[in-house]
Amino acid sequence: MAREVRGVPGRDFGVEDVRGEFPQELEIVPLKEPPDAEVRVPGSKSITNRALILAALASGRSVISNPLFSDDTFWLMRALVDLGFEVFADAPGRRIEVVGMGGEIPAEEADVFVGNAGTAARFLPPFLALGRGTYRVDGTARMRERPVADLVDSLRALGVRVDYEDREGRFPLIVRGGGIPGNTATVSGEKSSQFLSGLLLAAPYAGDGLRLEVSGRLVSRPYVEITARMMRSFGATVEREGGVYRVPPGTYRARHYAVEPDASAASYFFAAAAVTGGRVRVPGLSPDAMQGDLGFVRVLERMGCQVAFDAGAVEVRGPERLRGVDADMGDISDTMMTLAAIAPFADGPTTITNVGHTRHQETDRVFAVARELSRLGVPVEEGEDCLRIIPKGGVRGALVRTYDDHRMAMSFAVVGLVAGGIRIEDPACVAKTLPSYFGLLEGLRD
Repeated sequence: MAREVRGVPGRDFGVEDVRGEFPQELEIVPLKEPPDAEVRVPGSKSITNRALILAALASGRSVISNPLFSDDTFWLMRALVDLGFEVFADAPGRRIEVVGMGGEIPAEEADVFVGNAGTAARFLPPFLALGRGTYRVDGTARMRERPVADLVDSLRALGVRVDYEDREGRFPLIVRGGGIPGNTATVSGEKSSQFLSGLLLAAPYAGDGLRLEVSGRLVSRPYVEITARMMRSFGATVEREGGVYRVPPGTYRARHYAVEPDASAASYFFAAAAVTGGRVRVPGLSPDAMQGDLGFVRVLERMGCQVAFDAGAVEVRGPERLRGVDADMGDISDTMMTLAAIAPFADGPTTITNVGHTRHQETDRVFAVARELSRLGVPVEEGEDCLRIIPKGGVRGALVRTYDDHRMAMSFAVVGLVAGGIRIEDPACVAKTLPSYFGLLEGLRD
């Protein structure tokens, strides 16, 4: 039976409360033999959170099937409830229902907490500008360190009243509603694509629509294409010419929306096949999937893996020995750490470039990866926006710090499938996007 979202995730919509289930550190036992497995990963976090915003902006009741239930999606659902929307979550039934208000926000005042959910934090300010009242957006200590000035500058250029409560350029934000009176703004794309996506999601309800011009290199461009495709599927018009996006005035229509399996989550299991010489198949993904992170399998192909798409699934078979590669990960940076984790087992160096923007995510990911690989005895050269990983002398066992970053835990756990003595600090941090991760990883032993 569907239940309105209230309280904390573990008690209200069936998310496993991993923070109470796991010890402070978890040792990963190496596999005795290469896996031969099918792994069903849950729905995409990025798509789930976009669907939640679109459903809230649409008119009527939308049903989201195969959503992700995790900390990040919980915080956005909870924010919508705090803003007066009806949100019903049914984890066993793998569905969420949202009653949209046609571009209106029921609450005229709210204090919204987003945890460390970057999508929620960046999508909500333009959304809140459509309301009638005053709204405060805040998050964890790490969220207060993550950049938001580029989004605020764009909103102010559109006539939206946004203030910093404390430090310039950082959360908490105070957003004063009244609509989006302007129709043209420049949006920086160098630190996060989420700024552009947040503005696009609210754009149909701006008085005259929006014309948004991207300045600088747009990182993680495929995520913006996900935003545009989903907006169209809910009934909006989105046009792009070069670095300019145009959205005319319009409305979203409520609908049933099925969420794709999470390609970023799948990357860890594809990497497990790659580094062990095994086989892993993930159903539900296909060549026409929206998520750019599926491009990670093309990197694995260059490393010597066999990749096959068949009957709505992706299969990866690992080689006897991986090859080192040079990889521009600017468009698929959420899988940068997955590549870094298997690079020590290649036959030569791996160079990862165009990932400087990941220094501003859940942690400074370039630094964190370099630091922890060094802890494992792997030589690493760290640049401002790049890493060079040099296989030499194997991998030694050690406690891997995770910096409260889910992707650090999930990536370095893959190392432990091959090298002995790998222990993961704070394994519960995977609850941010994939609470069932370690259970799925154990399934590779079946």
